[in-house]
Amino acid sequence: MTTETIEVRAEGHVTRIVLNRPEVMNAIDQTMHDELQAAFDGFAADPEQRLCVVSGAGGRAFSAGSDLKSIAKQGRGHVYPRSGYAGLIERYDLDKPVIAAVDGVAVGGGLELALACDLLIATRRSRFGLPEPLVGAMAIGGGVHRLARQVGLKRAMGLILTGDIVDAETADRLGLLTELVDDDALDAAVESWCERILRCAPLAVSASKQSVMRGLDEPSLEAAIANQRDYPGVRAFYGSEDRHEGALAFAEKRPPRWTGR
Repeated sequence: MTTETIEVRAEGHVTRIVLNRPEVMNAIDQTMHDELQAAFDGFAADPEQRLCVVSGAGGRAFSAGSDLKSIAKQGRGHVYPRSGYAGLIERYDLDKPVIAAVDGVAVGGGLELALACDLLIATRRSRFGLPEPLVGAMAIGGGVHRLARQVGLKRAMGLILTGDIVDAETADRLGLLTELVDDDALDAAVESWCERILRCAPLAVSASKQSVMRGLDEPSLEAAIANQRDYPGVRAFYGSEDRHEGALAFAEKRPPRWTGR
């Protein structure tokens, strides 16, 4: 796809989306919103693409959030695309894994985008926060809700109500990160995660993600376990060729050959 504000490329079974406005710390303007919607649409619809990695260009920021200068220039706020902020925040039916590879600032809408990903790998020089109240706004792109769910109420409130920006070590202690890595080790760490996910049966991975997310909405653990077989992804997994292939490969002591069917 031809884009102005992001780079999108497929490498094997991995879609890589790079936020590419380094001159403004990858701030998200209307064009980026729309291009991210199209990029995630393409990833979701392509059966050959099993995993997505989102990163920021320039080495200073994952994303500094909404481009307030463009909002001021237009005299109105951005119109969020169909799947919400950055084309991902309200994409609740995406069962393929998405990794946020953060190097530098991830604040405001940038943190909201990272929070919407399934794994968050960050360098030690990265910083995180929801500073919207400091500019008379609030993190309505899922930030207040996802942060509270992911790190716990009291810790989330400490960040949400102050607008504080914290360093990567603090974010890691809060439980915000999947892995904290040295500044020069991000690419290697992301590749390791990709390889380890891709060695698994894709339908099993998708069913597992769907079960986690839907299970969290169930009223109890008992209900989640009782209802999981009725989730669409789980039903597809149980009837899949890959489920049979996994058992056969194990019995024959060979690597499995996944087809995603």
